[in-house]
Amino acid sequence: MRRSQFFISTLKEAPSDAEIVSHQLMLRAGLIKRLAGGIYTWMPLGLRVLRKVETIIREEMNRSGAVELLMPAVIPAELWQETGRWQAYGPELLRLKDRHQRDFVIGPTHEEVITDVVRREVKSYRQLPLHLYQIQTKFRDEIRPRFGVMRGREFVMKDGYSFHASFADLEREYRVMYDTYGRIFSRLGLGFRAVAADTGAIGGTGSHEFHVLADSGEDALAIGTGSDYACNVELAEALPPTEKRAAAAQALEKVATPQRTRCEDVAELLQLPLTRTVKAIAIMAGGEAAPPSFVLLLLRGDHILNEIKTAKLPGLEAAPFRFATDAEVEEFLGCKPGYIGPVGADRARVRLIADRAVATMSDFVCGANEEGAHLAGVNWGRDLPEPDLVADIRNVVAGDPSPDGKGTLEIRRGIEVGHIFQLRTRYSEKMSCSFLDENGKSRVMEMGCYGIGVTRIVGAAIEQGFDERGIVFPLAIAPFAVAIAPMGYAKNATVKKAADALYEELRQAGIDVLLDDTSERPGVMFADLELIGIPHRIVVGERGLAEGKVEYKGRRDAEAQMVAAEQILAFLRKRLCED
Repeated sequence: MRRSQFFISTLKEAPSDAEIVSHQLMLRAGLIKRLAGGIYTWMPLGLRVLRKVETIIREEMNRSGAVELLMPAVIPAELWQETGRWQAYGPELLRLKDRHQRDFVIGPTHEEVITDVVRREVKSYRQLPLHLYQIQTKFRDEIRPRFGVMRGREFVMKDGYSFHASFADLEREYRVMYDTYGRIFSRLGLGFRAVAADTGAIGGTGSHEFHVLADSGEDALAIGTGSDYACNVELAEALPPTEKRAAAAQALEKVATPQRTRCEDVAELLQLPLTRTVKAIAIMAGGEAAPPSFVLLLLRGDHILNEIKTAKLPGLEAAPFRFATDAEVEEFLGCKPGYIGPVGADRARVRLIADRAVATMSDFVCGANEEGAHLAGVNWGRDLPEPDLVADIRNVVAGDPSPDGKGTLEIRRGIEVGHIFQLRTRYSEKMSCSFLDENGKSRVMEMGCYGIGVTRIVGAAIEQGFDERGIVFPLAIAPFAVAIAPMGYAKNATVKKAADALYEELRQAGIDVLLDDTSERPGVMFADLELIGIPHRIVVGERGLAEGKVEYKGRRDAEAQMVAAEQILAFLRKRLCED
């Protein structure tokens, strides 16, 4: 491609509202242009990157045996009402009416549509298994779209759905997709990890997320230092402490802690380690079939509550819990928030759930249920009855033992770019998606769901690969593999002839090349080529040609090198193979 025949629009500075590196660089490099909040036009340069991502995904999905189709973006509300998601999904679901006042949605995901397709078309076990996928634009009306394409409202997604006669066959396909996703992200040139994950709003049983590792990632990942263990922090188990609870060594004492409502402040005042403090979090549980109950969750002062684990505990799993209001805290504990604790709580009205770490503590500090006061030297058994339940309700932290028994955990940041689920019968049962087995008996199909955020991959790749000069794309998805930068293209016939000849030679060799034939100043030309992330650059200049050489520089190289002009194709092929 000649630059004079292409359209590249770069900026020296990123707009002030661009918050993260990928957003800033995508706008500066002219990959995208903002149309509205969370909605972007993919410019020609960005579209080349996007299409390369799609091509790799499509090739590997087809290789796995999946079959591509394309479903409508506009979906009748009846399908979503059939599964109950019309009411449950929330304001992220963009609802609209047509001229006849019939309800529709703009699809954020397509479980209902694909299940409707299959229930109409598949009748016999002989037609199973079946895996259908699409690469399509989705819309989710995010309350606060941000970070460019990383959390936009409109985005491109690969979503696939498999249908099976048995759970065993679903598990087989799940393993196939796990391996397929590994090949996809490897071919994309990304550093990634697959981690066990919560199924979230999609539902189902087994679930794995695929994360591009980057310091800017929104998700915290627990990764074993001595094994292949990897899990989202939301799901990673915090093992019980190996040491037993020590015997009480201190007397119970009330201490004045005016204006100290946080464990950190109390620990500093009392000159104690934060690990000696216990924080109480008040929640209201249940409420669908009976009045909600008041629960105190007890965590060590330096630990963070894991709401996903907590929501799965006995007595809390039936309905979503919520945090108690100030009025409810005063009603059940007789104290304002900030000084609440388990000692003296009416156990007939207050349920105590202690984290595993808290259950082994002794001589700890907690709220006294009295404004401006805490209790020190608190011990289980002596000062308060044992908790109603001991459970894992915290996030793991770096240094915790790995749940697989091998080494310890480190916490890394990741950007989720893929997610696979074993949906089982959540949608097929509600939508009567069934088949006749070999005995002529009607059975509900088992389902799997497999998603990849196509547009998000582009942003994640930039978050993982950039420097002070701009984007550092992996070769597989770079807009062009090689850039030719002639010095004085319009003014020097020798340079023009050599640059044109090299351009045609590389094109004939099947190399994706950009020739900058605009006669821009060298500094501006180099800055643009580095900004947009082209992995390899060749400078054609009169001085080098006089010696029979051209200048080569890799995007990650510190220094350029001179290469014989007649050897540049072989040299490039070797470098391209190394990338």
